[in-house]
Amino acid sequence: MPSHLFSLIALLCLSSALHAQSQAPARYQIYVGYAFLSNSLNGVPGSHQPLNGFDAAVAFPSWHRLRFKVDASAYRGTNLGAPQHPYFIMGGGQYTWRIGRESVFAEGLGGVGGANKSWAANNAIGQTASFAALFGGGLDTPLTRHIAFRVDGGFQYSYFSLEHPVTLVPYRIPGLPTDFGRISSGLVWQF
Repeated sequence: MPSHLFSLIALLCLSSALHAQSQAPARYQIYVGYAFLSNSLNGVPGSHQPLNGFDAAVAFPSWHRLRFKVDASAYRGTNLGAPQHPYFIMGGGQYTWRIGRESVFAEGLGGVGGANKSWAANNAIGQTASFAALFGGGLDTPLTRHIAFRVDGGFQYSYFSLEHPVTLVPYRIPGLPTDFGRISSGLVWQF
């Protein structure tokens, strides 16, 4: 009898270990976290000021490790006497690899950016809409079965211009940034 009981316990342990290894990836992911943008919209050379804010994203069920992802981020700060309140809404793909317990991903997103009207130096009037793109990646480390800690970063492009006070035609001043570094960290709920 003890040998049959030992065999039954070993079989149950083995089947649970195999089930844990073959667990399918989560269908949906919801992410919320802190975000850091490397420069303000009017951060010309000699006056760079990073912005702080939040990042939120939803990733949909994967197809061959590729997910469609929608990402929204917003930032706050002040530079050259002007408040900075940019936000970005982007969508695109997230490709994920599992390495042990962790998941590593690369992403490419495109969409729109917006800002308050007086973001330019000394509260001058600037455009409030821009194309935006993000290329980057990150790492998810599981904390529980449905919660993971995420760190991600990448290169973000956006093109905000000033408005000429008389003609309302957009124009660029030398050194106005278009390339930004973005870092984010927070929690992912996977279900």
